[in-house]
Amino acid sequence: MVTTERPPSTSRLRAWMLEGLSDMGKGGGHTGPHAEPEPPHQGQRWWRVMCLTGVDYFSTLGYQPGIAALAAGLLSPVATIVLVIVTLAGALPVYRRVAEESPHGEGSIAMLERLLSFWQGKLFVLTLLGFAATDFLITITLSAADASTHLVENPHLTQALQGKQMLITLLLVALLGAVFLKGFLEAIGVAVALVGVYLGLNLVVVITGLWHVVTAGHVVTDWSSALTAEHGNVFVMIGVALIVFPKLALGLSGFETGVAVMPHVRGDAGDTEEHPAGRIRDTKKLLTTAALIMSCFLIATSFITTLLIPEQEFETGGQANGRALAYLAHEYLGNTFGTVYDVSTIAILWFAGASAMAGLLNLMPRYLPRYGMAPHWARAVRPMVIVFTLVAFLVTWIFDADVDKQGGAYATGVLVLISSAAIAVTIAARKAGQHGWTVTFAVISVVFLYTTVVNVIERPDGVKIGACFIAGIVLVSLLSRLARAFELRVTSVSLDPMAERFIRDMASRKMRFIANEPDRRDKAEYRDKIEQIRTDNDLPEQEDFVFVEVTVTDPSEFEAGLTVRGEVLHGRYRVLTLESASIPNALAALLLHIRDVTGCTPHIYFEWTEGNPFANFLRFFLFGQGEVAPVTREVLREAEPDRERRPRVHTG
Repeated sequence: MVTTERPPSTSRLRAWMLEGLSDMGKGGGHTGPHAEPEPPHQGQRWWRVMCLTGVDYFSTLGYQPGIAALAAGLLSPVATIVLVIVTLAGALPVYRRVAEESPHGEGSIAMLERLLSFWQGKLFVLTLLGFAATDFLITITLSAADASTHLVENPHLTQALQGKQMLITLLLVALLGAVFLKGFLEAIGVAVALVGVYLGLNLVVVITGLWHVVTAGHVVTDWSSALTAEHGNVFVMIGVALIVFPKLALGLSGFETGVAVMPHVRGDAGDTEEHPAGRIRDTKKLLTTAALIMSCFLIATSFITTLLIPEQEFETGGQANGRALAYLAHEYLGNTFGTVYDVSTIAILWFAGASAMAGLLNLMPRYLPRYGMAPHWARAVRPMVIVFTLVAFLVTWIFDADVDKQGGAYATGVLVLISSAAIAVTIAARKAGQHGWTVTFAVISVVFLYTTVVNVIERPDGVKIGACFIAGIVLVSLLSRLARAFELRVTSVSLDPMAERFIRDMASRKMRFIANEPDRRDKAEYRDKIEQIRTDNDLPEQEDFVFVEVTVTDPSEFEAGLTVRGEVLHGRYRVLTLESASIPNALAALLLHIRDVTGCTPHIYFEWTEGNPFANFLRFFLFGQGEVAPVTREVLREAEPDRERRPRVHTG
C-alpha cells in the first residue's frame, strides 16, 4: 500500500515545486514575479511604480541615519550633503542613461554583456551577478534584521523580546520565503500605501525634530562648537566629509531596482517594444523624483538625528542603533505614535525584502539558463526561493543579525553595480560619439570606483561575501554547464530551399551525410574526403553523400536556433552549411530534424579526431569542437532513448 501511494505523492510535490518550468523561455522571455507584468504598452502610472522601487529605496531611512552617525559622527550632515551631491550629479544621470539604453528592465549588466563576447563576457556577467546577489540578499537580511531591531527596541515589547533578535530575523526571512513559495504577485497598490504612510510618518518626525532644533537654540551652537573643536575650519570638514562619505553609500541603493521595474511603467499609447519613448521618459521622472525625495529626507534626518540623539545611543546596544528615527518618534511624539512608526517601518522593511527576492528571481533566470549555467530546476521559482532563503539564513547567522555589520556588504554590492552602470554608460556615450557625455560619465565612473575601493578597504566584509557569492555562482554555473554539455541545445532548425531540396532528394534512398571540417573547400578536399570515408567504412562507390559543415560562432553561447543553407560546390558536391556554438550539438539537432521531417533514419560519417581524448573534450566544452564523433553520438543518445529511431553515427 505504501509503495503504491509514494510515487503519486512525490510526483505531486515535484509538479508543485517545478510549476511553470515548462513555460520557461517561451517567447524569448523569462518567468518570475516581474515577468511580463502587464499587457504590451500598458502598465501603471510612473509615480505608482516609483513606490514599488521606493519600498527598497525609501526603507533605508530605517537604518541609514544611524549608520551615517556611526560612520561620520558630528560630520554626518556634511557627509550626507556630499552623498546627496553624488546621488543627484552622479548616480541619477547614469541611471537616466541606463533607462535609455535598456528600456525593458535589463539594467547595466545587459549593457555590459553586449560589449563583451566569448567566455570573458560570460565570466564578467557572472561576477556582476555575484555582486547583484550580494546586494539583493543583503537587502533581505539587513531589512529583516532592522525590522527585528524595531520590534525588540519597542518599549512595549523590549522585555518580552530582548535577546531574541536572531530568532525574529530568521522568522521574518522564513516568512518571506513562505510567501514566495505560495505564490507572490507584487501589488503596486500595497507599495503605494506603504510608501505613502511611511513617508508621511517620517515627515512628521522630521518636522518635529526640526521644531525642537529651532526652539532649543543651544543644540545648533553646541553641535557647531563641537564640530569646530574637532575639525578646525570648514575646509578640513569638507575634506574629511569627502573621505568619510563612502561609508554612507547605503543611501545610493534603489537605482538598480528603479531600472528593473521599467516594464511596469505605462508610457504612451504610441510606444512600441523597440522604441518605448514614453516609458523611458516616465522612468526618468520616476528616478528623478525618487532621488529628490530621498535626498531631502537624507539631509533632514541626518541633521536632526545628529543634533538630537546622544552619541552613545548610536553604538551597539544603544536605543538608536539601527533605528534613529524611531528613537526620535518615541522620544518626542510618544510611545503610541512611536509604535505606529515602528509598525510602518517593519512593514516597509519586510516589503523591501520581498522586492529584493523578486529581483533575485528575475535576475538569475534572465542570464544563467541562456548560458546553460543553471541546473534544470533553477528555471522554476519555488526551488530558487528555497535556495535563496537558505542562503539568507546563512548570511543572517554569519552577521549575527546585526544591521551595522551588514552595512559594508550591502554598500559593496550597491557600489559595484553603480560603478558598472557608470562604466557602461561611458562606453555607450563614446560609441555614440558624444564627447561631452563621455567625459562627464568617465568622471562619474572615477568617483564611484574611488568610493567602491575605499568602501572595500575600510569594510572588507562586503567584498568577501561578494567573492563568496561570485565563487559559488561561477562554480555552480560551470558544473551545470558541464552536466548539460550533452543536451541538444538547439531551439529550432530551419532549412533554406536548397537544403530542403537536398533532403527531399535523399529521402528516396539511404540518407548518408559526411561531417566535414571546412578547409580550402576546393575540389580535392571533397573528393579525398569521400574516398577516405568509403575506405574507412567499406562502402561501395555508388553510395551518395551530402557534406555537412558547421562553423563555430561564439562557443560560450548555449542555446540558439539553427539555420541550414544548401549549396553545390564545383558542380557536383552538395554541402549543407550551418553556424552554431557547438559542432556536435548542431549535427545531432540537424539529424533529428531530418529524421522527423522525412521519416527516414539518417547516417552520418566521421573520422576519428587525433589527440588526447581529455584535451579534445575540453576543446569541445570551451570551444565547441574537438571530440566531435563520440559527443555527437552521446547528444543523440540523450535526446533519443529509442535506439531504433536514433540516427546512426559511423566513425572510421
